Amino acid sequence: MKTLTLEFIPYGEIENLSSEDRIDKLFKLAKEENIVLLQGKLKPNEEIMLIQKTMENISRKFRGIEICSIDEDKKESAMALNKMKKSFVNLILGNRKGFTIIGPASVIREIKRDPKKIQLLTNIKRNK
Repeated sequence: MKTLTLEFIPYGEIENLSSEDRIDKLFKLAKEENIVLLQGKLKPNEEIMLIQKTMENISRKFRGIEICSIDEDKKESAMALNKMKKSFVNLILGNRKGFTIIGPASVIREIKRDPKKIQLLTNIKRNK
């Protein structure tokens, strides 16, 4: 029976790593067929680096990754105070808001998201 491993990475664990080290760590976990739940989001250039690294390592055994970042509800508030609060929180927390799912394409078939839920569809068949 194949085991599905979900590995939670708190943002503090990658916060002080360079972009290259951060990408290497996340890529290694995904290549080992773990699904990574990262607190926070990667920077746009880091997502590009992760995708580039993935493309360079595609093989018969490693088919690539699926990645999806989820942010807090992005509804704009009309109140100036709420906008100020959100700006302050963004300044303090940076990329800690939201989370990112990264996993190997051999395990994750598709990630669907809508305002109320995330569906992670896997290639693992259930025993009935």
